[in-house]
Amino acid sequence: MLRALGIISEYDPFHNGHAYLLKSALRQTGADVSVAVMSGNWVQRGEPALFDKWSRSEAAIKGGINLVVELPFFSAVQPSHLFSQGAVRLVAGLKCHWLCFGAENPQFDYQKLIANQPNKSSEFKRFDQPYASIFQDYLKRRTGISLNQPNDILAFGYANANNNIGSPLELVPIKRVGQDHNDSSLDLNSNIASGGTIRSAIIKKDLLDVKKLVPQTSVKMIEEADQFTWHYFWPLLRYELIETPISELHRIYQMTEGIEYRLKKAAENAATFSDFLHLVKTKRYTFTRIQRLCCYVLVHAYEDDMQVLPSYVRVLAFDNLGQMYLNQVKGSLDFPLVTKVTDEIAKKELKLDVKAGMLFQMVNNQSQDFYKHPLILSRKTP
Repeated sequence: MLRALGIISEYDPFHNGHAYLLKSALRQTGADVSVAVMSGNWVQRGEPALFDKWSRSEAAIKGGINLVVELPFFSAVQPSHLFSQGAVRLVAGLKCHWLCFGAENPQFDYQKLIANQPNKSSEFKRFDQPYASIFQDYLKRRTGISLNQPNDILAFGYANANNNIGSPLELVPIKRVGQDHNDSSLDLNSNIASGGTIRSAIIKKDLLDVKKLVPQTSVKMIEEADQFTWHYFWPLLRYELIETPISELHRIYQMTEGIEYRLKKAAENAATFSDFLHLVKTKRYTFTRIQRLCCYVLVHAYEDDMQVLPSYVRVLAFDNLGQMYLNQVKGSLDFPLVTKVTDEIAKKELKLDVKAGMLFQMVNNQSQDFYKHPLILSRKTP
């Protein structure tokens, strides 16, 4: 009987830090199989993934992951607590025994944080700070724990989501190594850097430096695969914001506090997406929150589309061991497997994923969903 560890990921791209986490997780747990629940073509920070989900899935399998499953758009492009909720549900639904993740402070007492979360508080109605900052300040006063590092925040989200569904997963936090998540420059004395730093270097074509930071199995993707940035989608977003009536923009998911007026005005005046973001940003609205709103505008995401939880398993790629694990658990999975996109599924369960994929197809003319089947990569055994 194979036992699996789950990892929640973006792998944009799969780099040395990811390889370290996987190796450490396998060593600590003794798991037989690794399962990655991976964001699709648009990611949690409100950006297009630099590489499409098929290229990233292939690189992940070549990097040592055994099975890659897609985290749907309605969970992937969400604030951290909702992102965690959807991703953890999928990991548990895939019958994984462990959930492994990186954290700046893996020793944190997650149960203490969970027990001291706010219910309702007047301070959460303030508009002079982002919600996340107010939430973190509240927890610090209650627990003495500073939950202000990006991986720690996600780690808490995973622990909380697991707790909310009855704690079916054994949590395995692993100390994050290498450069700080927010470091913007490459440390040439280290072979591990954050995904954001690596993506910036890729965009700048600093490939000699990048090759020191990713496994050889990721290099081919970086050199050959199409790359996607907001630059390609800005003209479409600008058109949508200018031409869509305010009443319709108001219906978009998380379009609150009259921000639609600010978005429309900024779209009229900005020449580039970067200019647009700086025109919209306020103390309350971070760049990430604005970018997620822009994603929702592009796919016409409404409350009913986004306030849902994963109810299917979309398989993207697997190797021999991943296939064995799927065969072992498919009869007891909490959700049905999706390996082929039909018109009916595209209009219902996968509606937003198909829209999100169509945006990528507009750039490179490569289908992201229709006529696509899971990648099967045979791994040589010793």
